[in-house]
Amino acid sequence: MQVRPGYEAAIAAVLGSVAEGLLVDSRSAAFEALAEAARAQLGTVEIVVGDAEAPVARDLPVIEGLVPALDVVAAPAGVLGLLAHVMVANDLETARNAWPQLESAAELGPLTVVTLAAEVATPFLLRGGSGGSPSRLALVAERDAAADRLSELTVVVDSLREAWADAKEALADARAKAAAALQEMRAHDSALAARVEHMNRLTVQHEAAVAECERLEAGLAQAQSAVRAAEVEAERTATERDTALAAPRPILDAGARDGVLKEVEAAREAEMRARLKVETLRERIRAQQARVLSLERRRESERAAAEEAARRAVIRRAQREAAAAVIGRVPHVLDAVERSVAQAALDLADVERERTEQNVELAGLREQDISLRERLAAVTESVHSLELRIHEKRLHVSGLLDRARSELGLEEEILISEYGPDREVATPEAGDDTSEPYDRARQQRRLQQAERMLAQLGRVNPLALEEFAALEQRHAFLVEQLGDLAQARTDLTTIIGDLDERMQTIFTAAFDDTKAAFAEVFPILFPGGSGSISLTDPANVLTTGIEVSVRPAGKKIERLSLLSGGERSLAAVALLVAIFQARPSPFYILDEVEAALDDANLGRLLAVFEQLRESSQLIIITHQKRTMEIADALYGVSMRQDGVSAVVGQRLGERVGSGAGDPAQPPIGDRVPA
Repeated sequence: MQVRPGYEAAIAAVLGSVAEGLLVDSRSAAFEALAEAARAQLGTVEIVVGDAEAPVARDLPVIEGLVPALDVVAAPAGVLGLLAHVMVANDLETARNAWPQLESAAELGPLTVVTLAAEVATPFLLRGGSGGSPSRLALVAERDAAADRLSELTVVVDSLREAWADAKEALADARAKAAAALQEMRAHDSALAARVEHMNRLTVQHEAAVAECERLEAGLAQAQSAVRAAEVEAERTATERDTALAAPRPILDAGARDGVLKEVEAAREAEMRARLKVETLRERIRAQQARVLSLERRRESERAAAEEAARRAVIRRAQREAAAAVIGRVPHVLDAVERSVAQAALDLADVERERTEQNVELAGLREQDISLRERLAAVTESVHSLELRIHEKRLHVSGLLDRARSELGLEEEILISEYGPDREVATPEAGDDTSEPYDRARQQRRLQQAERMLAQLGRVNPLALEEFAALEQRHAFLVEQLGDLAQARTDLTTIIGDLDERMQTIFTAAFDDTKAAFAEVFPILFPGGSGSISLTDPANVLTTGIEVSVRPAGKKIERLSLLSGGERSLAAVALLVAIFQARPSPFYILDEVEAALDDANLGRLLAVFEQLRESSQLIIITHQKRTMEIADALYGVSMRQDGVSAVVGQRLGERVGSGAGDPAQPPIGDRVPA
């Protein structure tokens, strides 16, 4: 259900407890849910049918300040049906002023007016007041609004953070550009100073070159005038020479020859000097012309360099002015950026504070919602517990009535009329005719005392006499049996005593005979040695043990483990033989008792066997050849070539009587397969 913001409390007041109820898809589901609530004893449950028929839009009167509830709510048809007759007013005064117009529209049916402050007005009821807790619908709406506001604030905070990050980046870029521009301006200033210094040097050189050119031009003019004078003089001289050559050669006096020769030599020297001077002047003129050309070229190059330096100076001046303008604007930009950052920080702090307040408010709303839920759960649980207690009381009362009918045969009305709490209760302790008012505690104590006395008496047994006679007869039988057992015990004790005494006598006699026989047999098996047996507890012959002490010749033996294997075998055989001699038996079976004996000890043992065979029959299992030689008959197992084993027997007494080595003597026994 979606409610236009601001109308939550009004819609919640109209719906009432329905806002806390269930919304189901269909009417059948509503009946099933209601039946389940009844089975589970969940108390009263309100269920709204979601797919109910949509309400027809009613022509509600148009009144200023009143809005139909259907215009502010978007919900399933079942909820809209509950709000079809509801109009929402801004306040209670508006509802009061509009009520006459609503009464005039009585043909539309009863209308309900609810204010934004959750005050409800119907033709029959007014409900309102203050101090009530906000409804769950209002809390949900506030929660949704808080969530939307939180989302908006989150977006604003994110945008401010992005703007702050952009401003921070722009500030960093501006600072970097300002630093780069300042560095470039300083580089331009240093380069410009170097260029100015170079221009000054070029200007000085240019001025010096110009002065030199002027001086050279003056010298050139002088040289040209000297050349022209020399050319005139040369032409004159050539003319004079031609004239002299054209004139008839005078007849010179031989005496004047020397003077003429001197004049000719002087004229030649003068001519040579003039030619040399002319050539020198020509060389100087050519050199000056070349120097003039080089100076002019240098002047042109320096003029071009000066123009380029001036152009660069103009460009650097423009760049310096631009850098100065940028530097001049940087503080304003930095100031604007800092103000933007500060404003963004303030906005962020405000947003964070608002977000914190919203979170605190939301936490309070959540706690209030939780407390309301807990209160609702507690109330629901208390209602359920009360219903359970009422149901238990009803069951208890029903059980008591059934018990009264079955045990006493009294109905409820008779019990109340004759034994109710308004009736006096008889007190047999004080007398048969005395009575007192009903006191529940006193009567409960009397009931408990009577129940204890009844429990002490036990249940009434109508067959008690027969059971007593049967038990008395069994008791007499058991007493007789006990006497028989006591007599049997006495007889058995006497027999046991006689047996113990006879066993003690027999054992003592057998032990004495065995002791004497052991003292005789041991020296035979151990020549020069001595042996004896004794009782460990002579006072208790029936529980005593027997201790065997042997001492071979030349040895001081204290432990049986110090004897060799043959000596231990002989000692054991000596004890057995002593027992055999003390109490002979018809036959004895010995299994390889001489396996660990050497020839000397074997001979002594065979002598003992010869003594035993006088009174008993010996069956000896052996591998010793000497033992087989004293036997009267031999029995063994042989295997034939076909793998079948056979028992072979031979009587040595008959073989000796018929001749040794007689192969015709048949064996004793039958051949049997393995």
